[in-house]
Amino acid sequence: MVRIRLRRIGLKAQPSYRIVVAEKEAPRDGRFIEIVGTYNPRTNPATIIVQEDRVYDWMSKGAQPSESVAQLFRTSGTMDRFDRFKKGEAVEKLVEEAKAAEAKRNITAKTSS
Repeated sequence: MVRIRLRRIGLKAQPSYRIVVAEKEAPRDGRFIEIVGTYNPRTNPATIIVQEDRVYDWMSKGAQPSESVAQLFRTSGTMDRFDRFKKGEAVEKLVEEAKAAEAKRNITAKTSS
């Protein structure tokens, strides 16, 4: 079974993560199939970057997100857009919407600091 999950990177006590597609049996920081995003919880607010077209592709092939990745996808809006993708909306439109939402989050984060 293929899972979309977090792979820890970074120094001791300074974690950041890659969102990867990997076999369920593979070790946490071991073999993976593809990197589909990054997550940095140490920034304020946390930075979430997702290649949504690749996530849609893997999820349509049956890949399941882990609980933590599913929560990140809900936070970034990826799960809502994936539901719309399943109903037939164009990938290009959804990816553009995701980029606009990410840019808005970045602008809001910079002005609130």
